[in-house]
Amino acid sequence: MNPEFGRPRMTDELNENGYLINHKRVYRLMTEMDIQSVIRKKRKWHGRNPSILFPNRLKRNFRAAGPNQKMVTDITYVSVGNEFYYLSVIQDLFNNEIVSWELSKRNDLELVLNTVSKWTKKKDVAEAVLHSDQGFQYTSKLYSSRLEDYSIKGSHSRKGNCLDNACVESFFSHLKTEKLYINKCRSKEELEEALEDYIYHYNYKRRQKKLKKRAPIEYRHALTA
Repeated sequence: MNPEFGRPRMTDELNENGYLINHKRVYRLMTEMDIQSVIRKKRKWHGRNPSILFPNRLKRNFRAAGPNQKMVTDITYVSVGNEFYYLSVIQDLFNNEIVSWELSKRNDLELVLNTVSKWTKKKDVAEAVLHSDQGFQYTSKLYSSRLEDYSIKGSHSRKGNCLDNACVESFFSHLKTEKLYINKCRSKEELEEALEDYIYHYNYKRRQKKLKKRAPIEYRHALTA
């Protein structure tokens, strides 16, 4: 089969070659075998007008008076051999703690929603601000609806301005230089183990000047006791 074949063309090709199979089964089998067209799908939300655009509620004011008030989120890619995985995180600006993370083979809306879901299960998130860039996942109607379900206030960076989300970018830089570039992972399992190990270290042991030389969770406990 040609690598540009998606589900419709794959179905047609199989039927023409005598394999009577409907598109639903083709979809299921291609999903199970992780087969997809090399041609990128066109997404309506990639245009100049995002579906939902929130105001920039942070405006680079990255200080929070207490936990779970100002949160930032983003996605970065990490490589394992010739494969790429996508890491989504949510960080609390009060103490820089990583409160939720999710790893996926796909950079899609499900990755973002799963990250939000993990956070909401652990914390009282009502009235919290969740800030992101204007990636297609974060401007989708479903993302906006999910935030509304939990009374979360969405916030977006200005388009093409990475400094509006500098804190989480800083975390990704530390993660890669202090862990992933040193410990080369050879499988998804090794990558997940490395991420879990580093995020635990970052939250519980890695002291930060901004936090009066305390680790994020140590700082939170000291100030909220």
